[in-house]
Amino acid sequence: MSRIKSSDTKIEVAFRKALWRCGIRYRKNHGKLPGKPDIAITAHKIAIFCDGEFWHGKDWTAMKEKLHTRRDFWIGKIERNIERDTDNEKRLAELGWTVLRFWGKDIEKNLELCVAEVKDAILQSRLDSAAAEFARDDPGFDDYGDSVAAERPPEYGE
Repeated sequence: MSRIKSSDTKIEVAFRKALWRCGIRYRKNHGKLPGKPDIAITAHKIAIFCDGEFWHGKDWTAMKEKLHTRRDFWIGKIERNIERDTDNEKRLAELGWTVLRFWGKDIEKNLELCVAEVKDAILQSRLDSAAAEFARDDPGFDDYGDSVAAERPPEYGE
């Protein structure tokens, strides 16, 4: 296990290069955030994790049955990894971050789709901050974008 890399893995490097080519700037392995995300887009509060299928338990119920060597060790280790991933996601969400997780094989096979998902998250972040800014600047609108002062149309049948 000493040869297992925790950063700059092949999938991370490929993903980062694709994001960079699209003009998306980021921090890698941001140590001040819970879980130390592989990629952190700080301008939009997006944390990205590039997870290996084995280490992070993809299809864990089926995979667990296939383990034959040192079963107790691997089951305990991978289940702790899954719990830690869930805990870090919750902590990041409490801090207002959007968390995206990608499996290694998805990055290898569908890199463009993974990048598109990040672009969608950035767009959503921009829309959310624009809406928050609009609501802050115009107190005459409620949470639904309706004018508070305007009279609502009568419901059907009234």
